[in-house]
Amino acid sequence: MAGRRRWSTEEILDAAAELLRTSDAESFSVRKLAAVLGTDSSSLYRHFRNKTELLRAVADRILMAAMDGYHPEGDWKQRITALALRLGEAFGRQPQLAAVWGRYASSGTGSRLVMEEVLQALRASGLPDEEIPARYHRIVILLAALIASEAGVSTITPEEYEQGMELFRVAVLGADPERFPALSHFARDVRPLGVDRRAAFEDILAAHLAHIEAGIP
Repeated sequence: MAGRRRWSTEEILDAAAELLRTSDAESFSVRKLAAVLGTDSSSLYRHFRNKTELLRAVADRILMAAMDGYHPEGDWKQRITALALRLGEAFGRQPQLAAVWGRYASSGTGSRLVMEEVLQALRASGLPDEEIPARYHRIVILLAALIASEAGVSTITPEEYEQGMELFRVAVLGADPERFPALSHFARDVRPLGVDRRAAFEDILAAHLAHIEAGIP
């Protein structure tokens, strides 16, 4: 009788990424992945000790893809902004994995490449070395939150989006002015979360980088 096929680490990660296109980290399991591959969970545990380690490895591949061909250009703010947009685009192609990165982070080569570029850019800003680790931490938290938020919207179907827009219009334009006076006042100018997210992403990041710049001696 022929033995079970031996799957390589890269093949396992390919299958995991594909499975995560149609599910999230909560419903993902090593058992489900093993079933897709036609093997048992124990064979996958030879490559990854647990589900979290596997998810981190999948997320790291997205970071690797984002950094592929990247070359730093411009000043430190332009470098961080360009990197952020590359990460956003990479996770936008696999939006389910954005939440995985935000939750589980990564410790692979892709993660190290991102860390190195952000730290190098912050060094180029003129910040004292003792301030850079804390600034780095806040930038990465901001990027993870913005990217996960933007990617999450891309998973919504056109029907769900239209339904959400209609519910938004009803909730805002139909707000009781006595109970919600401010909302009623700004009702026609308040925009849904799904509108202009890319512009909002860039504005929020630019404001944060400007705040850092203002504190540089």
